[in-house]
Amino acid sequence: MLRVSKLADYGTVVMASMAREPARLHSAAEVASRLGLATPTVSKILKTLAKSGLVTSSRGAHGGYRLHGAPADISIAQIIDAMDGPIGMTECSTTPGICTQEAACSVRASWRSINEIVLDALSRVTLEQMARPVTHRVPLETLKRAARSIA
Repeated sequence: MLRVSKLADYGTVVMASMAREPARLHSAAEVASRLGLATPTVSKILKTLAKSGLVTSSRGAHGGYRLHGAPADISIAQIIDAMDGPIGMTECSTTPGICTQEAACSVRASWRSINEIVLDALSRVTLEQMARPVTHRVPLETLKRAARSIA
């Protein structure tokens, strides 16, 4: 099963929460309380996001974290990359030379193509879109059509 790590998922949740008030400073404790997450987890996520440049931190009694850019300019791919490292369907998709079978692999090019499609799809989804409340369920056929249009 392909899945995003729990920290990358939480990173997206934390940033989407912050995106609803992008200009305001947010403390780790306040974000954790609002989302029902543990403060040490949110603190770890915010520090990781700050290292990647997606949020900025301010120290002091009135310090906190703020999005570094507009929610419309931050992609889900950037958040996943910050939390988990480069997005790759297989190890050789992101780190050439790691597999001893790489030179003779008959499916490597296909996996790289799939990786590019997934990365492109994640790059098109913005934090602004993720922060919007979902008012209705999206029909499965709509998702299938979107996937076909990307391919």
